[in-house]
Amino acid sequence: MIEFLKSQDIDENLINKIEEFRKNNPIEESDRIEKPEFHYYGKEVWEEAITAILAGENLLLTGAKATGKNVLANNLSYLFQRPSWNISFHVHTDYNSLIGSDTFKDGKVEFREGPIYKCAINGGFGILDEINMAKNDAIAVLHATLDHRRIIDIPGYDKIKLNKNTRFIATMNYGYVGTREINEALASRFMVIDMPNITKSNLKKLIKEKYPTIKEKYLDTFTDLFDSLQLKSENGEISTKSVDLRGLIGAIEMMQIGLSPYKAIKLSMINKTFDDFEKEIVTDTVKTKIPENIKESVFDE
Repeated sequence: MIEFLKSQDIDENLINKIEEFRKNNPIEESDRIEKPEFHYYGKEVWEEAITAILAGENLLLTGAKATGKNVLANNLSYLFQRPSWNISFHVHTDYNSLIGSDTFKDGKVEFREGPIYKCAINGGFGILDEINMAKNDAIAVLHATLDHRRIIDIPGYDKIKLNKNTRFIATMNYGYVGTREINEALASRFMVIDMPNITKSNLKKLIKEKYPTIKEKYLDTFTDLFDSLQLKSENGEISTKSVDLRGLIGAIEMMQIGLSPYKAIKLSMINKTFDDFEKEIVTDTVKTKIPENIKESVFDE
């Protein structure tokens, strides 16, 4: 990751501080330090995020779909060599599922630690996915955990002080069903980065990194297609359902196995919208870029 940052022309002073952080805060081998599948591309966002983490701050990554929020969060935990816990928020996420609860084991009551608790004591990075879907019980936990005092008070047990290396990186999308505005008190506990849409050049780098043998003309075609769908979504012509970066990557994976480009894109992007009018717009956009009768391989032999 350090070499990757250097290749992206990230500020050398920040890179030196990351190396110093890792040297001063070593950790034993952990299966929770996972190498991410993709790198995040975006110099300015990288430098903002690294600076916030080094300053001891928590991060809130906001923005539209397919801007790389989770990719950046996973990249950061691996870059700083910290164990990470991914916590998805939904209507059933409550105090017990976050902090922990009593459980009966070997004839006695024990405290079963939740992911926020484990993250707090192990100096991990907690990735809080879709934080604006959290209900009030979970929000109350976050208020206490993210407070400047960095203490979690567990009724019936002790207070625990957060490890100095613990950070929380939250993500949120606007407009999803079940989401809501986060309150001012919670927002004040984060440094907020509004994630920009991925550029065509960065999308090319991301695809080329995972599929180095992809033909240049198809690399251009797929990035043009994604950019066109993204623009139509921004202009209100279609929803964000088909603007699916995971879907595009999945389509290229299926092409590698042997599925035709059009059919792969149909499965992974076109069919993700269920409105007939919108599906027609997406289909027409795809057909202008990717004919149905392509026979040749997308990859160099």
